[in-house]
Amino acid sequence: MPEVKAKKALGQHFLVDLNISRKICNALSGGTPDAPKTALEVGCGMGVLTQFLLQRDDLVTWGAEIDTESVEYLHNHYPDFTPRLIEGDFLKLNLREIFPDGLLLIGNFPYNISSQIFFKLLENRDLIPECVGMIQKEVAVRIAEPPGSREYGILSVLLQAWYDIEYLFTVSESVFNPPPKVKSAVIRLRRNGVEHLDCDEALYIKVVKASFGQRRKMIRNSLKAVFGNFGGAEHEFFSKRAEQLSVAEFVELTKWVEAHL
Repeated sequence: MPEVKAKKALGQHFLVDLNISRKICNALSGGTPDAPKTALEVGCGMGVLTQFLLQRDDLVTWGAEIDTESVEYLHNHYPDFTPRLIEGDFLKLNLREIFPDGLLLIGNFPYNISSQIFFKLLENRDLIPECVGMIQKEVAVRIAEPPGSREYGILSVLLQAWYDIEYLFTVSESVFNPPPKVKSAVIRLRRNGVEHLDCDEALYIKVVKASFGQRRKMIRNSLKAVFGNFGGAEHEFFSKRAEQLSVAEFVELTKWVEAHL
């Protein structure tokens, strides 16, 4: 079967450098001895990463692929993988139903849905102790940045609350077909020791999103647009901007908001 043609609508840029594929595969450690032994690859394409995952005897590799042409290609080239290849949209999968014992997440993530993949990771954080993904460099930097940086944003705060994040390496445009217009990067996320935040977690997410909703404004104004004026009550963080607050400070702010709603 001929090679799959990359589809712009699916954000496909096929990695062609096998050394980088091997490095991405090896970056998925599996973590602790009690970590899940199941890995799910998001967006298998023509199997450039899949082939190395299938060589690992410490993992059972599954795949999720929405492109029917890629699915047919994988069926023809990796027939033993077929029973574990899910044809469909990863963002719509019920991971709790399919992988009740947990899973590790890996992939050369389609750039047009990379943020949505990380939000789904957050929704299933109790199931997914580790994730290795190749994404646009600017998104990788944003996720890994500490407070105070201009790139620090909603995804940074939400992911860093429950995951330790490592920026592993940068990937050139030239190792893809077709080449993207931006550099890429590989990051690794591992669950930290936080089981539950010391606040209402749903409200925490709402406070973080509200705070960055008008990121050039002070937090007072950003929160007021969503929650009202809290009866005129003030918090010491109100005169700061969202990118200045750490995870712990957002937890503190969330508790204050809850007390004043």
